[in-house]
Amino acid sequence: MRRKTLRFGKGFRVAFDVRRAQAAEMVIAPGDSEGGPDNRHRGADQWLFVVSGSGMATVEGRRVPLKAGTLLVIEKGERHEVRNTGRTLLKTLNFYYPPAFDADGDPIGPGRD
Repeated sequence: MRRKTLRFGKGFRVAFDVRRAQAAEMVIAPGDSEGGPDNRHRGADQWLFVVSGSGMATVEGRRVPLKAGTLLVIEKGERHEVRNTGRTLLKTLNFYYPPAFDADGDPIGPGRD
Protein backbone atom coordinates (compact mmCIF):
# COMPACT_ATOMS: atom_id res chain seq x y z
CA MET A 1 0.00 0.00 0.00
CA ARG A 2 1.14 3.55 -0.71
CA ARG A 3 -0.37 6.85 0.37
CA LYS A 4 0.32 10.48 -0.43
CA THR A 5 -1.43 13.78 0.19
CA LEU A 6 -1.50 15.77 -3.04
CA ARG A 7 -0.60 19.46 -2.91
CA PHE A 8 -1.50 20.55 -6.46
CA GLY A 9 1.40 23.01 -6.67
CA LYS A 10 2.58 24.57 -9.93
CA GLY A 11 2.98 22.55 -13.11
CA PHE A 12 3.25 18.80 -13.56
CA ARG A 13 4.44 16.52 -10.77
CA VAL A 14 4.53 12.73 -10.56
CA ALA A 15 2.91 11.69 -7.28
CA PHE A 16 4.17 8.10 -7.39
CA ASP A 17 4.03 4.95 -9.43
CA VAL A 18 3.66 1.27 -8.94
CA ARG A 19 4.73 -1.48 -11.28
CA ARG A 20 2.00 -0.96 -13.86
CA ALA A 21 0.48 2.48 -13.25
CA GLN A 22 1.40 6.03 -12.30
CA ALA A 23 -0.37 9.00 -10.72
CA ALA A 24 0.52 12.64 -11.38
CA GLU A 25 -0.92 16.01 -10.51
CA MET A 26 -1.07 18.79 -13.09
CA VAL A 27 -1.87 22.45 -12.44
CA ILE A 28 -2.30 24.85 -15.36
CA ALA A 29 -2.56 28.63 -14.90
CA PRO A 30 -5.31 30.61 -16.68
CA GLY A 31 -4.46 31.00 -20.36
CA ASP A 32 -1.69 28.36 -20.27
CA SER A 33 -1.62 24.87 -21.71
CA GLU A 34 0.22 21.56 -21.44
CA GLY A 35 1.01 19.33 -24.35
CA GLY A 36 0.51 20.57 -27.86
CA PRO A 37 -0.41 19.45 -31.35
CA ASP A 38 2.33 16.80 -31.42
CA ASN A 39 2.16 15.68 -27.76
CA ARG A 40 1.29 12.01 -27.36
CA HIS A 41 2.13 8.98 -25.28
CA ARG A 42 2.80 6.12 -27.66
CA GLY A 43 2.77 3.44 -24.98
CA ALA A 44 0.50 4.79 -22.23
CA ASP A 45 -3.15 5.66 -21.77
CA GLN A 46 -3.78 8.86 -19.79
CA TRP A 47 -6.81 9.11 -17.52
CA LEU A 48 -7.36 12.79 -16.66
CA PHE A 49 -9.74 13.78 -13.85
CA VAL A 50 -10.53 17.48 -13.33
CA VAL A 51 -10.38 18.31 -9.63
CA SER A 52 -11.16 22.03 -10.06
CA GLY A 53 -11.18 24.77 -12.67
CA SER A 54 -12.22 24.68 -16.30
CA GLY A 55 -10.54 24.22 -19.61
CA MET A 56 -10.51 22.59 -23.00
CA ALA A 57 -8.76 19.43 -24.15
CA THR A 58 -8.01 18.93 -27.80
CA VAL A 59 -7.59 15.23 -28.61
CA GLU A 60 -6.84 14.26 -32.19
CA GLY A 61 -8.29 17.62 -33.29
CA ARG A 62 -11.53 17.17 -31.34
CA ARG A 63 -12.29 19.73 -28.60
CA VAL A 64 -13.59 18.46 -25.27
CA PRO A 65 -14.75 20.90 -22.54
CA LEU A 66 -13.32 20.29 -19.07
CA LYS A 67 -14.82 21.21 -15.69
CA ALA A 68 -14.64 19.87 -12.14
CA GLY A 69 -15.73 16.24 -12.14
CA THR A 70 -14.87 15.53 -15.79
CA LEU A 71 -13.04 12.27 -16.50
CA LEU A 72 -11.28 12.05 -19.86
CA VAL A 73 -9.34 9.09 -21.21
CA ILE A 74 -6.67 9.92 -23.76
CA GLU A 75 -5.67 6.65 -25.35
CA LYS A 76 -2.08 5.81 -26.15
CA GLY A 77 -0.89 7.46 -29.33
CA GLU A 78 -3.59 10.16 -29.42
CA ARG A 79 -2.22 13.67 -29.93
CA HIS A 80 -3.49 16.04 -27.26
CA GLU A 81 -3.29 19.39 -25.51
CA VAL A 82 -4.95 20.56 -22.29
CA ARG A 83 -5.65 24.30 -21.98
CA ASN A 84 -6.97 26.34 -19.05
CA THR A 85 -9.77 28.53 -20.41
CA GLY A 86 -11.00 29.66 -16.99
CA ARG A 87 -10.04 32.37 -14.51
CA THR A 88 -8.71 30.05 -11.80
CA LEU A 89 -6.12 27.27 -11.75
CA LEU A 90 -7.05 24.11 -13.64
CA LYS A 91 -6.13 21.20 -11.34
CA THR A 92 -6.13 17.66 -12.68
CA LEU A 93 -5.22 14.24 -11.36
CA ASN A 94 -3.76 12.01 -14.07
CA PHE A 95 -3.20 8.27 -14.18
CA TYR A 96 -0.92 6.67 -16.76
CA TYR A 97 -1.04 3.01 -17.67
CA PRO A 98 1.75 1.98 -17.92
CA PRO A 99 3.89 4.69 -16.24
CA ALA A 100 4.95 7.36 -18.75
CA PHE A 101 7.24 9.71 -16.78
CA ASP A 102 10.19 9.62 -14.40
CA ALA A 103 10.16 11.46 -11.06
CA ASP A 104 11.26 14.69 -12.81
CA GLY A 105 8.37 14.54 -15.28
CA ASP A 106 10.50 13.43 -18.26
CA PRO A 107 9.08 10.75 -20.61
CA ILE A 108 10.29 7.19 -19.98
CA GLY A 109 10.02 3.67 -21.32
CA PRO A 110 6.91 2.59 -23.21
CA GLY A 111 5.20 5.92 -22.48
CA ARG A 112 7.90 7.88 -24.33
CA ASP A 113 6.58 10.45 -26.81
